[in-house]
Amino acid sequence: MPIDAAKALAAEPRTGEISWNSKDVQLYHLGIGAGLPATDPDELRYTLESRLHVLPSFATVAGSGSPGVISGLSMPGIEVDLARVLHGGQSIVLHRPIPATGTATATNRIAAIYDKGKAAVLVLRTEVADTDGPLWTNDSQIFIKGEGGWGGDRGPSARLEPPAGHPDRTVERSVREDQALLYRLSGDWNPLHADPEFAKVAGFERPILHGLCTYGMTLKAVVDTLLGGDVTRVRSYVTRFAGVVYPGETLRIRMWPAEGSVRVAVSAVERDDAPVLADTVVEHT
Repeated sequence: MPIDAAKALAAEPRTGEISWNSKDVQLYHLGIGAGLPATDPDELRYTLESRLHVLPSFATVAGSGSPGVISGLSMPGIEVDLARVLHGGQSIVLHRPIPATGTATATNRIAAIYDKGKAAVLVLRTEVADTDGPLWTNDSQIFIKGEGGWGGDRGPSARLEPPAGHPDRTVERSVREDQALLYRLSGDWNPLHADPEFAKVAGFERPILHGLCTYGMTLKAVVDTLLGGDVTRVRSYVTRFAGVVYPGETLRIRMWPAEGSVRVAVSAVERDDAPVLADTVVEHT
């Protein structure tokens, strides 16, 4: 079996130094659609270095690109075909605001492996801290088709009860035709998002948008719509990737705010509101 669960879970964590600067932050923000209109003061907080603040989802690319989604597949006990890999879910816990420029230590490990029958799910955990203490913790849930069935733990269900009633706020965000090509410059080089032939081998009609790009676009919409544009209010952010997005489509982002949290659902407008992000929660102050 390409996945040796015992070996992978017993492997020593990988620790290394990461660093980022304002250019990395600006490139990430542009990759998730910031900067329109270009002179809007609210957008300049994402694009102009003299006003720059950091959207917390930048944690998914800070320093080295995607948080273990590809690099985690080279961990001991893991040997899989990239064409059979999908990003199933993502969570971030913020311990304090992310600085626009920083150097930190990132510790990566496989926190769990679940047997879903026809697939395996890896939970890849990245914990990041600098000299002042913890900054954030990322968990990436990686879905590997055809690698389940060994009788392992199925793991917890990520499904939540659907939000009650109509959403309080609904916004739409356009995905540019070149959005995936721009977003991948922040470090996630999976050819699924750029190479038409690779996308076909993976079962898609054409390259798809990175799930983490949709993830970032959604958090920005929530921050700008319900949190007064204050990125420091975000405490955690979790989602399950329920479907794909194709560059050129429109995201419909529905929000149900409650005390200290926002439930969110995202769909693709042009495909009859096909689900894109589900079981999505932003916790905030």
